Amino acid sequence: MAIPIIMPRQGQSVETCILTSLLKSPGDQVKKGEILFEYETDKASFEEEASEDGVFLGAFFEEGDEVPVLKTVCVIGREGEDISQFSQDNKYPTFTDSHESDETVNFEAPKETRQTALSTKNSEHYIRISPRARKKAEIKNVPINELSGTGPNGRILNRDVEQWLQTKKSSSSAKATPKREKIQAQPPSEWATTTTLLSKEDYEIKPLTNIRKIIARAMHQSLQSSAQLTHHLSADARGLLAVRKQAKKENVDLTLNDLICYATVKALKKFPQVNAHLSNEQLRLYKGVHLGIAVDTERGLMVPTVKNADDLNIHGLSSKMHELASACRKGSIDPGLIAPEAASFTISNLGNYGVEMFTPVINLPQVAILGVNTIIYRPRPMDDGSMAIIPHLGLSLTYDHRALDGSEATRFVKEVANEIEALTPSQILG
Repeated sequence: MAIPIIMPRQGQSVETCILTSLLKSPGDQVKKGEILFEYETDKASFEEEASEDGVFLGAFFEEGDEVPVLKTVCVIGREGEDISQFSQDNKYPTFTDSHESDETVNFEAPKETRQTALSTKNSEHYIRISPRARKKAEIKNVPINELSGTGPNGRILNRDVEQWLQTKKSSSSAKATPKREKIQAQPPSEWATTTTLLSKEDYEIKPLTNIRKIIARAMHQSLQSSAQLTHHLSADARGLLAVRKQAKKENVDLTLNDLICYATVKALKKFPQVNAHLSNEQLRLYKGVHLGIAVDTERGLMVPTVKNADDLNIHGLSSKMHELASACRKGSIDPGLIAPEAASFTISNLGNYGVEMFTPVINLPQVAILGVNTIIYRPRPMDDGSMAIIPHLGLSLTYDHRALDGSEATRFVKEVANEIEALTPSQILG
């Protein structure tokens, strides 16, 4: 019996996943537990195993496709089984099968080109084409019947559309040469001059990764749909550094970031309007602090959430943060913990990189995010009239002005500074 393998739902907010790798081809033998394909959400990657022994009968999507969750990705079963019944799950099925009876149609040619297709494709009414190639052809107005497929069984792939466009571009450039020379006889604009000086040897085209595309969309949407501005303030870091120094002496694993996050959680408990989400013109004030921590990984920036961080002492918070950061870097993080909705407030620390000031972007629907900068030594007048060089920690709070007034935001970031300045070795280490 043929078994459909669906795209799993990794978290309630995940609607689609990127199919990053298909590890089997039609006709391959499959053992239970073998990896059939790899996929990723906006922040984590996963593998899908075969639930039974069998033969890989076909796939409905190509690598790189954005697949809706719960849709059939591929089918395993007995050799020769018909899998066309599963194609109803997908609007544009792209499975391939080694059997002649299944090498029928996947995409109906447009009405205006169907007669041409009939005469050139041995009277076949359908053209085999992948969803990505179909979408590309529609966007670029490429006549599908003019394409030559290089995929399995002559299926048209995205590269075939790209090849057609490249050929067309070269042909058009050759025809347009006389006109172009006439136009260039006129004084060129500054932009035209700059562009003319560039050749293909001067640059390299590097497509954005799927993760980068998703992050880009989220950041662009955040800036477009909210009123963001940033307040900068610094905190006296003498107590912070004293705690860190004593912790190292006692072999206690506490970082500066652990201490800053701990102080921020305490401040958030006093400002519930900052520990909140804004949605549909309503503020959702959270009773617990669900702290998002920005983690730099090879796959891009990830923001896992420490749930109920206010219930943890400094050591528990530190342990949980390190655990989540490790899971992010390994790609094993729970997708539910990296959704923007999971956290009620986020901290992004760039102090290790020497950043003195920056403007972090809010993870909507959160209403604020705290950027932590490097420690800078500055002169400061003392009570006795003398001057001293004091370490200062820079704090950059970006907030949504729709949810918070400037005075509220200022009081909050000042409270974060107060909590940091109140840290002492005896308080933290006992």
